[in-house]
Amino acid sequence: MRDKLLGAAAARPLLVVAALTVVLLLIVLSGATRNLPLDLLIRSYSAPEEGPQNCSLASPMEPAKDKLIGGLLSPGFDEPSCLSRYQSAQFWKSSNHTPSPYLLQKLRSYEALHKRCGPHTDLYNKSIDQLRSNRSTGPLECNYVVWLQSGGLGNRLISLISTFLYAILNNRVLLLSVPDDLHDMFCEPFPGTSWALPSDFPIKKLETQDFYGRSPQSYGNLLKNKVISNGMDATHASLPAYLYLHLTHDADDSDKMFYCEDAQPLFRSFPWLFLRSNQYFTPSLFLMSQYNDELQKLFPEKETVFHHLSRYLLHPANSVWGYVTRYYEAYLANAKERVGIQVRIFPNAPVKFELMLDQVINCTLKEKILPDIKVEVAANLTTTGGGVKPKAVLVTSLQTGYFEKLRNMYYEHSSITGDAIGVYQPSHEERQRTENQNHNTKALAEMYLLSFSDVLVTSAFSTFGYVAQGLGGLRPWIVLRPDNQNPPCRQALSMEPCFHFAPAYDCKAGRNIDKGTVVPHVKHCEDLDFHWGLKLFD
Repeated sequence: MRDKLLGAAAARPLLVVAALTVVLLLIVLSGATRNLPLDLLIRSYSAPEEGPQNCSLASPMEPAKDKLIGGLLSPGFDEPSCLSRYQSAQFWKSSNHTPSPYLLQKLRSYEALHKRCGPHTDLYNKSIDQLRSNRSTGPLECNYVVWLQSGGLGNRLISLISTFLYAILNNRVLLLSVPDDLHDMFCEPFPGTSWALPSDFPIKKLETQDFYGRSPQSYGNLLKNKVISNGMDATHASLPAYLYLHLTHDADDSDKMFYCEDAQPLFRSFPWLFLRSNQYFTPSLFLMSQYNDELQKLFPEKETVFHHLSRYLLHPANSVWGYVTRYYEAYLANAKERVGIQVRIFPNAPVKFELMLDQVINCTLKEKILPDIKVEVAANLTTTGGGVKPKAVLVTSLQTGYFEKLRNMYYEHSSITGDAIGVYQPSHEERQRTENQNHNTKALAEMYLLSFSDVLVTSAFSTFGYVAQGLGGLRPWIVLRPDNQNPPCRQALSMEPCFHFAPAYDCKAGRNIDKGTVVPHVKHCEDLDFHWGLKLFD
């Protein structure tokens, strides 16, 4: 009897462990628990280990994806110093969009130019001497465009890609005035050199009124005051050493003369341009006939501009990449399908939570992105069978409400398909805090996590969503505002971002026109209720 009692007692811990394991498995599959927030992952790890990480990116039956993305990336980097550069491709859906041979050639040529003209080279130092002279001497062997930040992280990244394209088209070197809240978030994209403006740059205060809309050095004000004019000889001794281009959403009519074709020869005469924008102004470059041939060779598929250039340029630093891969492995890696849902409500155009939630749910159910539920039946995971992988839903929002409602919806009820739906949210910041680096780190990590989706749902007008869809090569379902009898959502016809505040003024005609009808590949954006936004299409 004593032996039997001992045997029973010994078995009890095993039964308890087994029971707990089953319960935990059911909870995880149902998405019932609040998943570990990105905050915890950030606090728990200081940096990823050196060397390649084991991210379980492909099943044994799947071949490894091309880490150089069809030759887009240069192989001449030390891989452990920037793990994301060569690992990102393993997470993205396979893309049918191959970079053109001409784009690859142009990027290699640009890398050579940047290495020759980058910070503290002899040619850079020569250009700095010209800058210190306080007058324009005409173009030099190395000419520069300095990107200045404006807006949230999404706005910054779409404007950065546009500025890089402008640099390529005009044989300029791109340098960044890196704000404190973006330090050490990205890897250097060009081999053997840096894209960061050096700390000893002679102009120190780039975030003062001298480099905003009212700057006396701005192109718009100089034009208004008739100090310069489009088509003039910029080697004139009275002209300044540099030109500031103010291209944010609040640029005035004089600033927007930048988009006139006859302004471009004037700009080429200045070795130093400083450009501030929070807009994706790329579509305007496709409306300038002088760039037509070059852009056609670079991007035969017009909707791939941001897709290719963002994958080339934007590589999260190891500290950020560690957050991305750990979260992916913890919650998304084993899903049979990954659905990204990005919800953005703008403070200056508020929408009631219940109305926006209805739009999100109606969109995902109507378009069969997520399965409907059996309202009268409690959640029952036994219908899925053993070993069936769940569908993972990644929600990104400043608030928790959308995540909680979706999580409870699939926890409390069975889906009509019998699928288990896990719902996860990495962070909830409550409000945008662009000046905070920790906030920006989470934002960048979540943009990348969304870009790994199989299906993506985004919010109208959101630059955060634009970055995710462009990186992932996805045409998202855009959730529209519940105004004006809008449908819940519509699918984008192009993965390009929208140029929200595109100018309507036609410089040749001398009047406003509909810029969305000038060329077949530049049309109005699908996600705006107003009609001055422009976007690239094929």
